Amino acid sequence: MERLSDALKRDPYPGRGIVLGRSTDGSKAVAAYFIMGRSENSRNRVFVEDGEGIRTKAFDESKLSDPSLIIYAPVRVLNTLTIVTNGDQTDTIFENMGKGQSFEESLRERKFEPDAPNFTPRISGIAHVEKGEYDFSLSILKSDKGDDSRCLRYTFSYEDPKAGEGRFIHTYMGDGNPLPSFEGEPEIVDITGGIDELTDLIWTSLDSDNKVSLFVRYIDIETGKYETRIVNKNQ
Repeated sequence: MERLSDALKRDPYPGRGIVLGRSTDGSKAVAAYFIMGRSENSRNRVFVEDGEGIRTKAFDESKLSDPSLIIYAPVRVLNTLTIVTNGDQTDTIFENMGKGQSFEESLRERKFEPDAPNFTPRISGIAHVEKGEYDFSLSILKSDKGDDSRCLRYTFSYEDPKAGEGRFIHTYMGDGNPLPSFEGEPEIVDITGGIDELTDLIWTSLDSDNKVSLFVRYIDIETGKYETRIVNKNQ
């Protein structure tokens, strides 16, 4: 297990990232999602609350040049499921799982983003809290080493996750042109402290130039009640 702060600090541009896990005391399901940006269009965003979830919004509407891949709902809640993704596949998962499909099945109609030459992976997660039990899954849809004719689909599921432990998946593995997609299994990272401590740890560990917004939620596994924190660089 790696320290989450170290995992975040070693790479100045992991892109967008999802952390799912369990709090140190074992009582809370933990979900975190952050976005980063290097272009003016990507950096011109904030997270805002939207019902039980959140959505991205242009900070300065006059500077919004292309909303297609940057304006979406990263978090939505479907009954006992909290859905977290890096794109509008949040809506696909919400709609298809609402019709009875599995997490993996719900993403069959989607693939990586059409942003050649990067073909940014679509990363998604669901946290399932029900009747005092908790499990979560993570997914990544990515090109076959830059070949946009093939989509590689991976799903990772975790039953009864350990207290103080999480899994971290992000879009990119270091810098490059094109940006290299995430490789391997989601990284094992520590989950420390309460919601404010974790929020501060993630935000301060992200590259100060590239970080844009952060969402963190702690869900009580017994009651389903939750606390949320949102941090935006643009104020």
